[in-house]
Amino acid sequence: QEHRQRIQALSEETAQSLKRNVYQNYRQFIETAREISYLESEMYQLSHILTEQKGIMEAVTEEGRQRTLTTLLEKVEGCRDLLPESPGKYLVYNGDLVEYDADHMAQIQRVHAFLMNDCLLVATALPNRRGAYRYDALYPLDGLAVVNVKDNPPMKDMFKLLMFPESRIFQAENAKIKKEWLEVLEETKRNRVLSEKRRLEQEALPRPAPTPPESTNPFEEDEDEEEEEPSAEEEVVDLSLEWIQELPEDLDVCIAQRDFEGAVDLMDKLNEYLRDKPVSQPVKELRAKVDERVRQLTDVLVFELSPDRSLRGGPRATRRAVSQLIRLGQSTKACELFLKNRAAAVQTAIRQLRIEGATLLYIHKLCHVFFTSLLETAREFETDFAGNNGCYSAFVVWARSSMKMFVDAFSKQVFDSKESLSTAAECVKVAKEHCKQLSEIGLDLTFIIHALLVKDIKGALQSYKDIIIEATKHRNSEEMWRRMNLMTPEALGKLREEMRSCGVGSFDQYTGDDCWVNLSYTVVAFTKQTMAFLEEALKLYFPELHMVLLESLVEIILVAVQHVDYSLRCEQDPEKKAFIRQNASFLYETVLPVVEKRFEEGVGKPAKQLQDLRNASRLMRVNPESTTSVV
Repeated sequence: QEHRQRIQALSEETAQSLKRNVYQNYRQFIETAREISYLESEMYQLSHILTEQKGIMEAVTEEGRQRTLTTLLEKVEGCRDLLPESPGKYLVYNGDLVEYDADHMAQIQRVHAFLMNDCLLVATALPNRRGAYRYDALYPLDGLAVVNVKDNPPMKDMFKLLMFPESRIFQAENAKIKKEWLEVLEETKRNRVLSEKRRLEQEALPRPAPTPPESTNPFEEDEDEEEEEPSAEEEVVDLSLEWIQELPEDLDVCIAQRDFEGAVDLMDKLNEYLRDKPVSQPVKELRAKVDERVRQLTDVLVFELSPDRSLRGGPRATRRAVSQLIRLGQSTKACELFLKNRAAAVQTAIRQLRIEGATLLYIHKLCHVFFTSLLETAREFETDFAGNNGCYSAFVVWARSSMKMFVDAFSKQVFDSKESLSTAAECVKVAKEHCKQLSEIGLDLTFIIHALLVKDIKGALQSYKDIIIEATKHRNSEEMWRRMNLMTPEALGKLREEMRSCGVGSFDQYTGDDCWVNLSYTVVAFTKQTMAFLEEALKLYFPELHMVLLESLVEIILVAVQHVDYSLRCEQDPEKKAFIRQNASFLYETVLPVVEKRFEEGVGKPAKQLQDLRNASRLMRVNPESTTSVV
């Protein structure tokens, strides 16, 4: 019993001890849990505070960058409107530079450059204002290329910036600063490209399509299956290739370095790569960037073909720019600019001709310069635009306008200066001969030169006709109806030769003893002048001048025959009357047939008006009782 009691007492003591231990452990657990909960609360509050502090620090940093950028840009006049503020824009680097002329390496001005994360701002220093600048230029980093310039004492510590449509050379203060500029420019451009690449990659990731609401339309299932087929086959275009990411910058470098062929090759490579590819949003953005470079390249090529550029080198000098414009699909613009360039070159060549010496010598030079240029232009046009038949009509229009320019210079020298008809005839003959050279390439502009010269030639014929008529009337007023006495056999032989050259082969029957000629001086002078007029006029002849030439001949001949007719009726002396009849016979039977024959030979068809003059015994009926000449 005692042993049992002792065991029971020990059990109760053990139970009480265990109970006390459990209670103590429980209290310790509760306190520990409270401490853990408190610590968790403190940690959460601390993390929240740290997050807020991080946001504040980032905001402060961004605000500091913005404040620094704003403070610096406030010192630059004229850039506030050109450089709008944006949340992501900040200043990376800035410093003073000296700009040099790219051609002569002469110092131009001192500038201050501000490099931002997306552009480069160049400002010039304001005189008498320390730390103040004026806006000069702004270049996006996407279109900027940096080239190190090798030191060539005394020119050192320089680097070149290439951008469309120019290039600029700057000198840093020392080699260290130059190195910093080159490194920070390249790093900033690289960061710009990487950020753009990440943005394109994120946009290229497929996005889950929203779940469409359920529909009770039993026919919609088939429609959905049909619509889902293209999306299942849709291809994601890989634009992360290195050459595609660097394409805009490479195009900028090619354009700046005038490597037009390389730029067009890159564009062709991209077009080939994107052929048959789906047009996604990243592709559209890439296309937009490339299209901007295409516009820049087109502007450079247009400038290359502008008349402001050097016109030396002939038509072949334009072949490079023309061929690249055609490759860009701008054949119409290439044709227009090529022809404008050649028009300016031809006009410049004509203006540079010196007007000296005889008119005929100048016309020879003018025709050589113009028609040679026209022929070279036509051959080059045929080479450059061989596959563009639609451009040939533009060339014909251009050739006509160029011919008008040539005729203006030609007429100003030949017709406006009142040259003799023989000189004018020789000049026109030279122009026609040169114009025939164009037939080598199948281009006949003879009808154009005729149409442009017809007015001036008509005026020259009528003017010379009036001169002959006035001279004939003057001689008629002093007519004494006496035989010519040439005094010497040499003079008589010379007259025979002149009449023979005029086509009068039977002149010997009108010569008498010694040095006498049985014709009036007035009739002989009229014959030589009329035949000379006819010969020179036939050199100028073309179908549009047929009636003008014919009417002029009739008017000239009428003056002579009217005078003979009037003298026959008025003369009372039998000897003089017989002499007048002999002169009339010479006119009707010798001179008029020669005129008619020569006219028919030169024109190719007979003239009825001249036949009527020859067949009539009297060309004008005059009142027999009248003693007043109608001439």
